[in-house]
Amino acid sequence: MTGMTRRRVLGSAAAGAASLAGPRAARAAQGPNIVFIMADDLGYADIAAYGRPDLATPQIDRIAATGVRFTQAYANSAVCSATRTALITGRYQYRLPVGLEEPVTTRFAGGLPAEQPTLPGLLRQAGYRTALVGKWHLGSVRDCGPLQRGYDAFWGFRGGTIDYFSHRGTDDKPDLWDGDVRIEEVGYATHLLGRHAVETIAASAKAGRPFFLSLHFNAPHWPWEAPEDEAESRRIAGSNLRHFDGGTQATYRRIVAEMDIQVGRVLDALEANGVAEDTIVVFTSDNGGERFSDTWPFTGRKTELLEGGLRIPALVSWPRRLKAGQVSNQAMITMDWLPTLLAAAGTAPDPGCPPDGIDLLPILTGQAPERPRTFFWRYRANAQAAMRDGDLKYLKIRDQTFLFDVVADPLERANLKARRPEDFARLQSAWTAWDATMLPERAESFSETYTGAQLADHFGAGAPAPK
Repeated sequence: MTGMTRRRVLGSAAAGAASLAGPRAARAAQGPNIVFIMADDLGYADIAAYGRPDLATPQIDRIAATGVRFTQAYANSAVCSATRTALITGRYQYRLPVGLEEPVTTRFAGGLPAEQPTLPGLLRQAGYRTALVGKWHLGSVRDCGPLQRGYDAFWGFRGGTIDYFSHRGTDDKPDLWDGDVRIEEVGYATHLLGRHAVETIAASAKAGRPFFLSLHFNAPHWPWEAPEDEAESRRIAGSNLRHFDGGTQATYRRIVAEMDIQVGRVLDALEANGVAEDTIVVFTSDNGGERFSDTWPFTGRKTELLEGGLRIPALVSWPRRLKAGQVSNQAMITMDWLPTLLAAAGTAPDPGCPPDGIDLLPILTGQAPERPRTFFWRYRANAQAAMRDGDLKYLKIRDQTFLFDVVADPLERANLKARRPEDFARLQSAWTAWDATMLPERAESFSETYTGAQLADHFGAGAPAPK
């Protein structure tokens, strides 16, 4: 080995490894950065870009102005952790036990299985730095946490929500983490998440590799606490944080406005670090709106398979590839983000675990036309089932069944079941066939619902009916 130094040997080995990595690694080195921002329980019309007249969201609206606004975006579930299961796997959540929890509670001892490919894990394999700032809610057990499921870094909380000031969860235990270390940090949660997201962008931009940042806010999820409401935090301390005697429309607007400010800080950080042009920014919600949300022009809300419980805002910008100011009527769903973002990054899903979602990139770039879609849902509380096929929607709540044209009738008022019996039978049969391919519902799984004692407009609702 005359003339072969140790440095040259290591250099040759590195070059060989790069060669073996193939074109996927080469493409990933040029891939766009991705910032995926998810609000919690934000209703379809809760931002100005979707028509809310009493709430200014200029920073979130920047994403719509520079990219695409979807008018027919759906969540995979009417509650958070089930949708998050679909987001991170690209598949119907009902394929995994964690996805049967509606949502995951502190009594659930599992999480995402280690062998399940995930969006951050697949991007990391393709050369991305990956980080989660904010909400995890896919299992609080440490060996099922974000660092074990594809993220290089994690700063946030593991459970379903935290108090905005004390950072305690619904079990009244501290739930703020830096990696796998429990920490304490003073401040309003939305502000802290924004600051850590900005720091993550700055550090990632300097590293010279593409990065994937998941920024999952707890806003505007209850407890109903704006930055001036620390007294409310003290009042409900020691409770499960739900405070059905709390909150107002004004409080809700302030919670959303504070999140909007932090989104602006993130967008400004991308520009300040010179990476805005080639960064994909997504803004969306995990399910339909909660008590103080605006879900117009739909009825229903979180925990319900009516359109208001499933329709969500969804915005995406990518200045280098997508035309600004587009409005897309393409029906899409949360699990589409995995194949779409992987395609944008120059990589692909694990062939052993194909996604149920589709790659939207050809449609977004104008290389393919919009197309009809078929989606399925079920929700154990109140024995709910739903299917959308084109413009038609099959819906079941307890023992009542419906057929709606949700494009002509977004309020879901005109039941077409008797007028179009063949369509009703076709959709009902298709839903039954699809359901047989998923894991069966489990009586021991939690399924959240609201009763008339909790919400006055639910005066006819009680405990879930047995299926």
